[in-house]
Amino acid sequence: MINKILKSAFTLMLMMPLLTHAQTSIQWQELNTTSIDKVNINHGAFIDHQGTGLVISSGIVDLTAKPYIFIAEQVTDSSVESEAIYLVDGSNVIVTNLSAEQGNRSFAAATSFLGATLVTGGIAKQKTTNLVNLIIWRPESKTLYSYPLPVLPSTAKSPSAVVINNILYVLTGSDANNQFFALDLNGLINAEGKLSYSKRALDHFIDSNSWQRLPSLPLANQNMPYQNGIKLAVQNDGTGAKIFAIGGYQFAHDKLNSAEYLNSQEKVFALTRHWKFDPNTKNAENQWQNLGDISVAKQKLNQRINSLSSIGQSHILAFTDQGNTLSFNAITNSWTHYLTNNIDKTQVINGAKTTEYISENVTTSDGVIYSLNRSNNNPSALRLWQASLKQPEKNFGLVNMTVLVVYLICVVLLGLFFVFKNRNTDDYFRGGQSIPWWAAACSIYATMLSSLTYVALPAVVYQSNWVLLIGIWMIVAVAPLAIYVAMPFFRQIDATSAYEYLSKRFNMSVRLFASGLFTLFHVGRMGIVMALTALSLSAVTPLSASDSVLIMGVLCLIYCTMGGIEAVIWTDTLQTVVLILGAIACFIIIVTGLDGGLTDFINIGLRDDKFTMVNADFSLDSITTLSIWVIVIGGIGQNLSSYTADQAVVQRYMVTKNPSDARKSIWANAIIAAPGALLFFCIGTALYAFYKTHPEKLDPTIQIDQIFPTFIATELPIGVAGLIVAGIFAAAQSTVSTSMNSIATTLVTDFIRPFNLVKTEKGYMSAARWLTFIMGILGTLAGLVFIDPEIRSLMEAYFKVIGMFMGALGGLFVLGALTKKANSFGAITGILAGVSTMISAWQFGWADGYLYATIGIMSCLVVGYIASLLTQTSKTTNKDLTGLTLYTMHPTPIKS
Repeated sequence: MINKILKSAFTLMLMMPLLTHAQTSIQWQELNTTSIDKVNINHGAFIDHQGTGLVISSGIVDLTAKPYIFIAEQVTDSSVESEAIYLVDGSNVIVTNLSAEQGNRSFAAATSFLGATLVTGGIAKQKTTNLVNLIIWRPESKTLYSYPLPVLPSTAKSPSAVVINNILYVLTGSDANNQFFALDLNGLINAEGKLSYSKRALDHFIDSNSWQRLPSLPLANQNMPYQNGIKLAVQNDGTGAKIFAIGGYQFAHDKLNSAEYLNSQEKVFALTRHWKFDPNTKNAENQWQNLGDISVAKQKLNQRINSLSSIGQSHILAFTDQGNTLSFNAITNSWTHYLTNNIDKTQVINGAKTTEYISENVTTSDGVIYSLNRSNNNPSALRLWQASLKQPEKNFGLVNMTVLVVYLICVVLLGLFFVFKNRNTDDYFRGGQSIPWWAAACSIYATMLSSLTYVALPAVVYQSNWVLLIGIWMIVAVAPLAIYVAMPFFRQIDATSAYEYLSKRFNMSVRLFASGLFTLFHVGRMGIVMALTALSLSAVTPLSASDSVLIMGVLCLIYCTMGGIEAVIWTDTLQTVVLILGAIACFIIIVTGLDGGLTDFINIGLRDDKFTMVNADFSLDSITTLSIWVIVIGGIGQNLSSYTADQAVVQRYMVTKNPSDARKSIWANAIIAAPGALLFFCIGTALYAFYKTHPEKLDPTIQIDQIFPTFIATELPIGVAGLIVAGIFAAAQSTVSTSMNSIATTLVTDFIRPFNLVKTEKGYMSAARWLTFIMGILGTLAGLVFIDPEIRSLMEAYFKVIGMFMGALGGLFVLGALTKKANSFGAITGILAGVSTMISAWQFGWADGYLYATIGIMSCLVVGYIASLLTQTSKTTNKDLTGLTLYTMHPTPIKS
């Protein structure tokens, strides 16, 4: 009986999520200003943000219009327009004047551009226009300036507009045959990346730029050939920024004569179909992709969408004419409904929404939505409100926090167990070559699989497909090269640092250059790993990003500084087991959360092409895409660089007692990595299927990289979530501790020992520990710095360049091993050529980033070999290369 009770309780615990995921809600609050009596906003007004303030037009009043609906087609000769325009900053309002010709038009499209507002089309003096203006508020002079831009090819009564990559896209309605236009705005931007306002620059722009006509938006219903008021929004659909056309209305007739106005609600129908347009396609026949009718909870939408607001990295909020807020996930193409959670509870009467939650126009600034809503006490006027998303409070829970703390303490204690085993630097850097092959294999796997991979890879697959899997599987193809070529080289020369080979093959300058690059790269890598992991975990735990960085850094400083490589390897082994078992558990729980279980996982994946593994593109442009040949060649290059030029990996070749065990560790790593990659790809697709069928459970404000940690914290059973989050912490620590130990190894072996800067083995041991400690401090400080998004965005480019040097280092090892005529001048020339070629590919976009490592290797090899041939001397020709090239290796590996 007791056994049955315990079994039932255990089963219930596994089925119990960490917390009941409360639905995201929308929170409204009316904004009051000190000059509210001066503000008179009417229908058709636009709103946009500039700096810290808002620009709001006055709109239009039609005295004959019905109060319940007002659209552009209802404007009559009796409409009343005003030239007043409002600048709202906090509680202050400045009222100024702007004519319709200068941009103060009703039903015009308004969109932000580099701190200014682009106003397109609309109605001026009861007539439809094709005017385009750029308006900007100058606080210092308290003046609103307006600049004319090239006019639209057609007048547009109620257009919509967005900007992507400095190109303005405008969609008209059926009054202009649903035409779609684009205008390149790059000519307005000066060398500093700011707008040019000089008359000469504007005149030149108008003279030299014109609108490009793109494919028109199709009709949603042939029986209702008039549609208008459709809104545009830009969002990432997993493959890049796309333009979505959503909302609007349609009529049963296609033309309106001067006597025929829409004065009855029955003649206006909600347009509930939506479309997607790819602005980056090179296909001249590009058309709008019909996404079908909008369905929420499997029910077709019967409300009109008035306005849109892009939020987060993949969501679009849609506000309807019934006061509801919908959310569209551009990756999963799924819709959900957000509840209204108001600050002012009096605005909900008997549980029913009032007109004050019906948004007619919105703009978003720093995550806050500013909206022009219908006024309850004056239906013909609009009032300024703000809305924000309210997320469920994080409740990581005592049990999960306890599991996290206990696990991290155990990892530290495991590392400290090896403190007294380090008698010299050979023990500290190579573990006395006594590590079992299976532990070395786990350490190699943990080194190459950082916490970023654990967190980010499922996120990448969630928003794309499986095309990267074959590239990761190239580790199996490269493993024989590592076993029979790379590892024997390092074992024969009894290397502690990978770069010792370079001094024997070339000279000390090449060795120091390579070792220095490795040090620069890994100090930064520690910071990036800790910062990005901390940012992901801060979204789902009570810990801030700074807290997480400090925890990872301090714990690594304790056990890595004291325990050396053995502490690193054995904690890597524990973390590998926890992470793989945790990943398996996550996949099972995700799939069981689907209505149809594994069947749904497979069916959704097949239907939405999420299992696509091969992009069979062999065109001339395929080098810039993730085509199959790019994936295969790029995967080989990446793994080859890691197995030959990365001290963090090469160091593991030397920790086993003999080459046979080293071979086993490399093979075992490949065997673990291949199915491990498949597991993470399955998790990514399972997350896609889960959030496609349960869109209400996905927080729209999280970054896409946070989707897996979010699932872990909100859907996994109590205790399991804490263990896996602890595993992610530990995986980050694994990466950081590996970098700390590897950097200390290269500094002692490449910079201190060759120059006899320390006289005793005890001194070298002390230097090793101090350098490990200092590198840990630097890495932790870098992690704290990189939490700042602005600094991180600048540093990402820097580390991409340094990473390119690391890729080209692989070419340096290949150059030395494959050729007997390569010399030191050719080596330096080759690595510089490899990096230069990769940077040109990056800057000019002539190759996909997945190929960078291969490009670096090939460029270094070819240019380095040619440079060596051109600078041959008798000294380089007669150099003893025994055991240093493929042609001069010992017949059998020398045992260490």
